[in-house]
Amino acid sequence: MAIKERVGLVISNKMQKTVVVAVENRSPHPKYGKIVVKTKHYNAHDEDNQCKEGDRVRIQETRPLSKTKRWNVIEILSGKAE
Repeated sequence: MAIKERVGLVISNKMQKTVVVAVENRSPHPKYGKIVVKTKHYNAHDEDNQCKEGDRVRIQETRPLSKTKRWNVIEILSGKAE
């Protein structure tokens, strides 16, 4: 079984050692074919509090770290576009 990875945008870093990452899933509608964008939020562990809002990050599934936290930030791909 492969370890799941996602790439998303940090939308909140207000908690200590935790960030909320929004991951977009774009897929065509089964009947009409229009591209539908669905967004899912993941709570991810950020050990060094390095992530800022707007950063693009890669997260990886891990063991349960708290009630809602099951993902870990692996790397920051790009900073906030200024």
